[in-house]
Formats: sequence, structure tokens, C-alpha cells
Amino acid sequence: MNLKPLTLATLAFVVAGCGRDAAAPVETAAPAAPPATEPVLVSRDVMFGNPERTAAKISPDGKHVGYVAPLDGVLNVYVAPFASPEAAKPVTNDKVRPIRTYEFAYDGQHVLYLQDTGGDENFHIHAANLTTGEVRDLTPFAGARAEIQKLSHRRPGEVLVALNDRNPQYFDLYAVEIATGKRTLVQKNDEFGAFVTDDAFNVHLAERPTEAGGKEFLLRDGDGWKPWQEVPQADALTTNVHGFNGAADTLYVVDSRGRDKAALFAYAWPLAGEPKLLVEDARVDVEGTVTHPETGVVQAAGVNYLRQEWKPIDPAIEKDLAAIRAALGDAGDLVIEDRTLADDRWVVGFNRSDAGYRYHLYDRASGKVSEWIETRPALRGAPLQFQHGVEIATRDGKTMASFLVLPPGSDANADGKPEKPVPMVLLPHGGPWGRDYWGLDREVQWLANRGYAVLQPNFRASTGFGKDFLNAGNMQWGKAMHDDLVDATDWAIAQGITSKDQVAIMGGSYGGYSVLAGLTFTPETFACGVDIVGPSNLITLLSTVPPYWASFYKQLTSRMGDPATEEGKAILVAASPLTHADKIVKPLLIGQGANDPRVKQAESDQIVTAMQAKNIPVTYVLFPDEGHGFARPENNKAFYAVAEQFLAKCLGGRAEPIGDDLAGSTITVPTGAADIAGLEQALAAAKPAEPAGADADAAAKPSPTP
Repeated sequence: MNLKPLTLATLAFVVAGCGRDAAAPVETAAPAAPPATEPVLVSRDVMFGNPERTAAKISPDGKHVGYVAPLDGVLNVYVAPFASPEAAKPVTNDKVRPIRTYEFAYDGQHVLYLQDTGGDENFHIHAANLTTGEVRDLTPFAGARAEIQKLSHRRPGEVLVALNDRNPQYFDLYAVEIATGKRTLVQKNDEFGAFVTDDAFNVHLAERPTEAGGKEFLLRDGDGWKPWQEVPQADALTTNVHGFNGAADTLYVVDSRGRDKAALFAYAWPLAGEPKLLVEDARVDVEGTVTHPETGVVQAAGVNYLRQEWKPIDPAIEKDLAAIRAALGDAGDLVIEDRTLADDRWVVGFNRSDAGYRYHLYDRASGKVSEWIETRPALRGAPLQFQHGVEIATRDGKTMASFLVLPPGSDANADGKPEKPVPMVLLPHGGPWGRDYWGLDREVQWLANRGYAVLQPNFRASTGFGKDFLNAGNMQWGKAMHDDLVDATDWAIAQGITSKDQVAIMGGSYGGYSVLAGLTFTPETFACGVDIVGPSNLITLLSTVPPYWASFYKQLTSRMGDPATEEGKAILVAASPLTHADKIVKPLLIGQGANDPRVKQAESDQIVTAMQAKNIPVTYVLFPDEGHGFARPENNKAFYAVAEQFLAKCLGGRAEPIGDDLAGSTITVPTGAADIAGLEQALAAAKPAEPAGADADAAAKPSPTP
């Protein structure tokens, strides 16, 4: 990460998808019709348990390969010699939380990985020695958050770290020796939201928020800074500095100023003349790049409307992309996962909507593509369903690029419409400054397997579709943004996909807010709702954001409403589901992590308390060792076991009994367990595990009536 440790679009209120193993950036034609026989009920353990192997990488020197796999039930990092991948051994030994992010260091001796405690998102950077097995915490500062700002072959024994241990609101930059943990201050920071550095760890640019919700870029000027460019609020989420090439003579910027769709530009450095346009697309913003591992030159840029596309810039890479596509076919999307420094070997992901994610090794000299890792081989032969890309019109003439999956056996001619209406789950994404993509999503496939159509609308405020579409969501929480979800539901009913009384709404983070909004603002539209870490009170939400969100707080309030003004406060109160909790008439299931730093436990407590005061039934599931979403597979399985029974009661779909899927989970159900079939008995039999870790132990204990 060269630009910044945090951005509004990536942090805000997005919740990590519990059902995704890899980045899932759409096919327009469905495969052959599904069989007419009753589909297999795929177990929750297969869907939501640990993958066999995932997060495959290759070391910069090409001598090692690595991946994440279970060790005593917890995901850890495994490393093997490139010549003997079957000889992989664990180099980490976390016994509590899965390790999800790691990198090979350029020194050839270490793996770096991030880990937090109980979902608090105060990540520490750890270094695991590949030879000795020693693990060192490079950022051992309680209550602080660390991010890897940059790894570079020019400084192989170090890592540039962004760390907020001195000032919780802002991140200083340190060069940290990987072998010893010794750190050297590179940039003190009490005002900037981000820095742009080169491969030598030199700091060239800074980003600072403006009072109007925009930002400005500043250039290093001796020991100080001088203004370079200002980005207005309308462009603040769609204009970002991508970074330098290795020679630091070219600066790449993704920019939407003067246009609707953000395009990729290159500036000569030191700054001279106008930027050169490299890639643009009339439909969507430029999103993602392929960068040469040594020179840092951007060789291709990605665009994604209903399917991932790579637009080559460097002619040399066209041959590689063509060779990989020829070997893997058109049934999935290509993801360039990793490359050696010499650029002779690549790790390539192949992402399909109806098959498990697979990693391949690509040898550039021979052009050979070899399959290496399948993340979940247990999904082979499972009745996974094709994901259809669809366009849905809003009532005011906008177009939502969206995705639809139908249950097995419901669409005999594979035309994207069931023979008769089926129950449906509307699944809005988190963010809201994010979006849904085509690809394997285990949450979606689980719902489809249980007999539900699943519709994922990219409503206004979604990113990637231009700044006009994104900014159409400003001040529209609970208003036009929710209208879009109702319009998507009405579209599905009009298409014969579902019927008016058979639609549930389910989502996480902003998607969870959408659930609460749906059950309060349009109480008769949805048959029931499943809210995962969704905010209920926008005033308290904004008053309890983490301190390190200071650099983009003005962006938040400029898009939601400013609680410091009477007008903004009125907007936020009106848009808060808590204000209208007495209007809820349909069943509600809530899932929450006690350590959530973004959407605090109080957000769920408040809506539950309000419903209980009005004698409105609600089931509340609380995990004392989780944060913004559920990372531990035991907790994932437990929550989805509850949600499955809840949806079956509401919509009549298929359900696997809860069985022993609460085993090993820390699940608590402060209220409403009796409303879920088999839950009280399963809780009594499971005796849920005690949470591990200091933060989890300190989490507020749930009361019977929160």
C-alpha cells in the first residue's frame, strides 16, 4: 500500500464478506441448464468452514511459495520451496484468529503478516523467520494500528510502516528493520491522511482533508510542504494518487476531475507539463492495475462493469494475458495475484461464479499455465449456480449494474428467469462506498442452495460507476438509496423472479443499515430481515468512529449529514432506523461483534432495546470475540446456522438442522433464541467457547435485555 493506510471508500462501513475467499471482481451467458433432480444440501461446514488452502503467493526471489491453510483449525501461513510445494510447513502459529493478510519480505528470510485482537482492527505487523521459526511483533504497541505502507527491493531488510501509536488520529511513517524491530522515524504526522513514497522510502506527496469534504495534494518542499492540487468533494472518492514507478520519474493518478468516469493518467516527475491519459472507459472507472514488479511501470489497468477486463498499456504484457486466457478459457475472470521480482513466474487466480477459486502458476518463458491450488475442493460437484449480470432501472432513470443467482433446478432453460416465482433474498452490499462484483460468493451460493434467488443491486453511492452515480447517494441514506433497493425488488417481482410476499432483505454494515431501513421506512416491503453489524443510529455512529478516521471524517459528514449543524443533525435523525423502530412489524435477526470499532455494539443494542420496549420480537446474536464481521469460521457457521433457520421460517426455504454447528463458537443470544428452531437446545448442548484474547475478555458482557 503506497498511498495511505486508510481511505473512506475502503474502510467506511464496509464489512468483509464472510463468504468470500478471494477478491471476486460477469459473464453474460449462462452454462448448461441445471439438473431437474433435488439438489444436494451443501453443508455449512463446506460453505463457511476453513478453506483447504488460499491466499497463494510466490516470494520475490522465486525460491518459495506460500499460502494460508488451517493449523489446528486456525488459518496460518505455510511456506515451501518453489521446487517442492508439497513440502510446505507452517511458519506461523496463531491459535485464536485466522491470519488473512501476509507478504513475503524482499530479504528472502521473512514473511510479514497482520493480526488484530478479537476483531478490534488494531493490527500489528509480525515478522516470521523462514529458517528459525521465530516470530517478532514489529509494532508491539497496545491500542495502536499498523499498516504496511511499502515493501521495496531497494530496501530489502526493512518495511515502511504507518503507525498511530503517538497520535491516535494520524499515522507516522517508520522504516522498521525486519530482523530486529528497530524503527527509524521517516515522517511525523499530525495533519495528513496519506503519504506517497517511492521505492527508496522517500516521501514525495501528502494528502490532507479540506473542510468542504474534499482533499488537497501537497508536494514536499524541503522540510515542509507546498500545495499542488485540490480535489473537490465531488471527486474525492474517485480521484487518488496511485503511486510512482520504480525510477520515481512517473507518477500515476486515477482522476475524475473534468469527467464522470475516473481514468488513469501519468505525470512526468518532477512535475512537468500535462498528464498523459493512459486508460479510460465510458462505462466505469479505472479500477486496479497490473504493475511490473521491478520497474513499477503500470502495464495494464482494470475496468469492471459486469465482468473484469484488463486493458494493456505495455504491449509486452498483452502476450502474457493472451496466453493465460487461452489456457484458462472464458468461464472466469483473471486475477494477477503475484509475480517474482525477475518477472519469470506469476501466480494467477481464476475466479468463476459457479466453481471454487483456483490458483495457477504461469511460467513466462514457456507460456505454460499449471493449476496449483483449489481453495475448496469440497465444493467440486456441488450444485453451484451461475451468477447473471443484469441491469435494473431506478425510478429516476439511473441504471444499476446488478447480479442475480437463482436456486438450483428453478431455471430449466438457463435464461436467467425461474419457471415460477421463488423466494428471494435482497443482498445489498456494505460501504455504502463499495460495490458488488461477479464471482464466487459462498454466502450467495448458500442462499441459492437453500432455495432462494439472490439479488445484489449496485445502488447509487456504489463505487466504480462514475462520480455522478456515486454522488447521487449524498445525503440519501434512507431516501433515494433505499428507493433503489425497493426498485430492485419491484423489478424482480415484475420479471417473475419472485412474488411480493416472498422477499427478505439481508446485509452487513451499510447492508445491515439497509435491512433496518427496509423494516422501518418500508415496513411492508420485506417479509423479514437479517442485519449483520448494521448501524441503527447515525448520530451515535458518527460520534463513535475510530480516532484514525479523522482524516476523512469531513468526507463522511459531507455525504451523510453533519451532526454539528442543526440541518445535518435533522437529516441524520430522520435517516436513523432507531427513530422509526416502532414501525417494525416483520421478523428481524441481528448479528453483532462486541469489539466492532466501526459500528459499535451499542448500535445493535439500541435497536433491540427499542423493539423490546414496544414488545416487537427480535433475535439478537452477539459474539464477544468478533468485530466488524465474523472472522472465525466457528462463528461464521454458528451465525449462518441461526440465519438459515430464521429464513426458512420466514420464506419457507430448505434448512439444515443446527446440529453441532455451534461447537467452538463463542455465540451468545441475549434475546430471541426461542424464536429460532432448535437454537435453545443447540446452545445448551454446545456450551459456547470462552473468547480468547485480552480485548475479547474485556468486551462488555451481554445482558438478557441489552
